[in-house]
Amino acid sequence: MRKAMAGAEVGDDVFLEDPTVNRLQERAAEIFGREAALFVPSGTMGNLTCLLAHTHPGQEVICEEKSHIYNLEMASMSAVGGVLPRPICAEDGIMGWEQIARAIRPKIYSRAQTGLLCLENTHNMAGGSVYPTKLAHGICAAAHDAGLRVHLDGSRIFNAATYLGEGVAEMTKKFDSVQFCLSKGLGAPVGSMIVGSRSFAERCRSIRKMLGGGMRQAGVLAAAGLIALEKGPGRLSVDHENATVLADGLSRVPGIRVNPAKVQTNIVIYDVRQAGFSSSDFLAELARRGVRGVPVDREKVRMVTHLDVDRHDVEQAVETIREMVKSSS
Repeated sequence: MRKAMAGAEVGDDVFLEDPTVNRLQERAAEIFGREAALFVPSGTMGNLTCLLAHTHPGQEVICEEKSHIYNLEMASMSAVGGVLPRPICAEDGIMGWEQIARAIRPKIYSRAQTGLLCLENTHNMAGGSVYPTKLAHGICAAAHDAGLRVHLDGSRIFNAATYLGEGVAEMTKKFDSVQFCLSKGLGAPVGSMIVGSRSFAERCRSIRKMLGGGMRQAGVLAAAGLIALEKGPGRLSVDHENATVLADGLSRVPGIRVNPAKVQTNIVIYDVRQAGFSSSDFLAELARRGVRGVPVDREKVRMVTHLDVDRHDVEQAVETIREMVKSSS
């Protein structure tokens, strides 16, 4: 990737003249079976751009209560977009149509109207859980019948595709828009993509500019993105296997609560309360021992396997946690 970035052919993407960015966008659209794609600096900007393109101020956006778009994007849909999230609690983060239907506002002039439905696949804070494609398609069809558009936060959609053994074009074809990350599991240093219709991509281009995402010689980033898009998906099964090893090992540490059967992709979330720790204390001590994670809440910790983590690293992390818990008891 670094060699490709150093040798990238570049132009001015604000004038649509960066050939490497153009190739990346064309390739992303081709892979997803869409008319067009747009390169954005981050998944958060990609999601916000799509929300702004789909809604107008005063509307509501239905999403799952642990979703990234609701919890980890600085309330941007409200602060910037003027729309209100309407969260739904769903087991493992996977919503069903009956839950969604109950959250759609009635057509009463004194009520904020539902403007958009957002799904997340894989679901980050639900431990990398995956929407079955049949379920996702059914939700999209029912939403469209109800007059709603559907956006997919597919930051890790290639992880979901790997788990299901399916292609991303078929999995996502019913969604009105998709955002996916070139970073995370695919390994690029920067960048995400929006895919959709040509008119939608052009609308998003204007919004991206408004949000400060109009970049000039961005081909140096797109070059890495092209490699991530072509080569990254093929190795994601390794991350999934490593996550399973991590969860299995942690499940055998006294006081650590995790269900390995729930681990579908590359995210492991576990409870440290019975080991006598808060998540912050647990992670602070663990960092001193050379292992890092992030807190989910006061009791739960999240770890992610990726291309810079191998099987030895995972096994060493489990052993470090085992020794730390034992020494604290």
